[in-house]
Amino acid sequence: MPSDIRRTKRRVVKAVKLAAIALAALFAAAQFVRPARTNPAVAREESIESHVRMTPEVAGLLERSCDDCHSNRTDWPWYSNVAPASWFVIDHVDHGRSHLNFSEWARLDDSEADEMLDQMCREAKSGAMPLDSYTLLHGDAKLSPTDVKTLCDWAHVERQRIAAAQGAARSAR
Repeated sequence: MPSDIRRTKRRVVKAVKLAAIALAALFAAAQFVRPARTNPAVAREESIESHVRMTPEVAGLLERSCDDCHSNRTDWPWYSNVAPASWFVIDHVDHGRSHLNFSEWARLDDSEADEMLDQMCREAKSGAMPLDSYTLLHGDAKLSPTDVKTLCDWAHVERQRIAAAQGAARSAR
């Protein structure tokens, strides 16, 4: 009986070692599957800073909590070089930029800019942004109630400014 237990134990240990080797080989092979980490050039005249009035407080808030996923100024952390974390991070950045990219704000017409400003406030108020998966590793990106109020107050003022400019343009025609 004791020899059967030893044989079973050896088989289990061998199986665990083989599984560990296979996982290590899979992890190493995964490092060769590298999606592109991009930071396209930022033309200042296309960025949000050139198209809206922004206080230094709002600019700092957007930089701290939003820029990594919603601009072409992503600060790629070290773990964005290690698969499979790199796949997750790069996908989040690409997805974030596809929905809202502060570096390409000039591509938005007035009604799209108005909608984006409104959505920014709604997402911040609901706690949907920044993502929990982001703030878990970037604690300083969390928005306090004061941050949310600052962001929403600014977005409201900018939306009013856009509406006034649209009204003035219609009157001039």
